[in-house]
Amino acid sequence: MDLLRICDTTLRDGEQAAGVAFTAEEKLEIAKSLAACGVEQVEAGIPAMGEEERENIRRIVSLGLPIRWIAWNRARRSDIDASLSAGVDWAHIALPVSSIQMKAKLGAGPSEVMELGKAAAGYALEKGLDVSIGFEDASRADLSFLHKLIDAFRREGICRFRYADTLSVHHPGDLHARISELLAGCPPDIELEIHCHNDFGLATANTLAAIQAGAKWASTTVLGIGERAGNAPLEEVVMAWKHLYNGTCEVRTERMKPLAELVARAAGREISETRPLLGRLAFAHESGVHVDGLLKDRRTYQTFDPALLGMKHEILLGKHSGRSSVRQALLKEGFEVSEGIIPSLLKRLRQTAGERKQPVAGSELKQWAIEEQTQQR
Repeated sequence: MDLLRICDTTLRDGEQAAGVAFTAEEKLEIAKSLAACGVEQVEAGIPAMGEEERENIRRIVSLGLPIRWIAWNRARRSDIDASLSAGVDWAHIALPVSSIQMKAKLGAGPSEVMELGKAAAGYALEKGLDVSIGFEDASRADLSFLHKLIDAFRREGICRFRYADTLSVHHPGDLHARISELLAGCPPDIELEIHCHNDFGLATANTLAAIQAGAKWASTTVLGIGERAGNAPLEEVVMAWKHLYNGTCEVRTERMKPLAELVARAAGREISETRPLLGRLAFAHESGVHVDGLLKDRRTYQTFDPALLGMKHEILLGKHSGRSSVRQALLKEGFEVSEGIIPSLLKRLRQTAGERKQPVAGSELKQWAIEEQTQQR
């Protein structure tokens, strides 16, 4: 499989999530953490928002991190000037490309949108910026129009394009076929970036389908934060590409947990206990059958070592625990248990956990075991 390249947009699309507003210092820390993870490119923001946004981006760029910084722009010279002022070296120019958005947002048709984009891109290139062209609402656009746009911009020297499933209207099979068809008519130097939203919970699956079909770049956000239901989560895309598709990616997965915790705090959101990969209970086990198998051979209930994410397996004591769980929990507490008292401990454990509707601590189980053994003497 080809190398998966990441353009993370937590600082732009992530901050566009309802109720999210990063402080300048939080943006700096997120930028540093993204660099520590080895993310190749980061969308730093929207310079046209105003001087405060530009100053924040300038501060981020001045850190000298090993990241290529890109800024989001409309197809306007004033937006390009704002990006130049912010100090980035890449300008992403977004163009509405579906008939609905072209008419509603610009009151224009395909030829007018193309000329508008070419004028903005040409200006950005003249000013020394590298340029990426974004196809907003590409999933509802005519494919032949996208081909014409790619041909026209490539003649201007632009080879990077973003396919945005803005309204999350694709499913993986549909998107794979569409990206395959789009790239089949493109020269090999074209680099396509896939940008998926998560309205139907398919952002990760759609992103992976597009990469498998030949897209080179994945647009992600940490924890998937973003407009409406969010974007494709960085951690899910990277881990799935590596472990389900046997692909390669230079993101350092062991650094993703502190990055996610930082972004969650800055966004004022909690990481759900059962969130895939990074939730507190993502590698937690209670079922007696599962725990017994895991203790005998971790491969029975492990597709990869959670240490790759800075995580670890956790055995919880609850209603569905078995003998192995009780034995293991007491060993962890430094207590050598008599096999004869395990049945009574297990009965008490299941009853207590069921009444409380929450796990029982190992220390409490140890206290029960001490009481049981004392009574039997």
